[in-house]
Amino acid sequence: MKSPLLSLPGAVPAEGPDEGVAAHYGDLFREQRALADGTGFVDLSHRGVLTVTGDDRLSWLHLLITQHVSELPAGRATEALVLTANGHIEHALYLVDDGSTTWVHVEPGTQGALLAYLESMKFFYRVEVADRTEEFALVHLPAGSIVNLAEGEAAAVRETPYGRDVFLERGRLEEFAAAHGPAVGVLAHEALRVEAHRPRLGFETDHRTIPHELGWIGTAVHLQKGCYRGQETVARVQNLGKPPRRLVFLHLDGSEVHLPGPGTPVRLAADGPDGRKLGFVTTSARHHELGPIALALVKRNVPVDAELIAESTAAAQEVVVEP
Repeated sequence: MKSPLLSLPGAVPAEGPDEGVAAHYGDLFREQRALADGTGFVDLSHRGVLTVTGDDRLSWLHLLITQHVSELPAGRATEALVLTANGHIEHALYLVDDGSTTWVHVEPGTQGALLAYLESMKFFYRVEVADRTEEFALVHLPAGSIVNLAEGEAAAVRETPYGRDVFLERGRLEEFAAAHGPAVGVLAHEALRVEAHRPRLGFETDHRTIPHELGWIGTAVHLQKGCYRGQETVARVQNLGKPPRRLVFLHLDGSEVHLPGPGTPVRLAADGPDGRKLGFVTTSARHHELGPIALALVKRNVPVDAELIAESTAAAQEVVVEP
């Protein structure tokens, strides 16, 4: 899905998973400061949108996802995961129910696979699942935004500590931008996500990631609910063991010109660039106040006070997930 807001002045298209929206509109740090101050909005119209309707929608979803949603109140935002049978993360869902419909947004391009899985699990439940990506787009209003949405302007709104995720008819994107701009690119949104230590599917995850490694226990995984696929792994690691890896936040050496990209090896600084690989960078960004920063996955037994390097860039770690 290519956003019409790419025609706005200064828009530079994003690449990779965020292709289809703007990376920035000409001034990355100004855009970050705008978000931090609660102004502007982020075009996330490339994300997938699903809806679940029917009388059994919440009790049915409750059986399939990691979050407790059987009595989810209307208007309350939550997030959840779909796991494999071995407990590895397969999908990340960001949900809100409006009293008759559960609205879900997911990573770009993942909605088809998620829809297929949900359809396969309908059985006799009174539910209907639909991919609404072509009809509805997502935009994000940052925390502190004073934008008042007109009645009927949004199809649904997720109110979170980080701001509001607004589902609106795709044809209203340009109208929304004119009313609630300035538009902010996804690079600014990503920088604030990294600052907040918030993991993202496909960035902080790989084929063997389990929720404990990323700090998703509690926020996306409810530990006192009934069975769901992968629950055995979640319970076993929670009660009897520790995850093999942990998410860390890195303050990178600001004198380096290039940011270490995703997959860049992380090693002990004392061992140098040829030392044993202890992990890898998952997301890096330039922050308007903190400078170059990153999230990384490292082995659980890496000392929390160890000085690290990402390739050849010095990196001071900050604990996100306790070892």
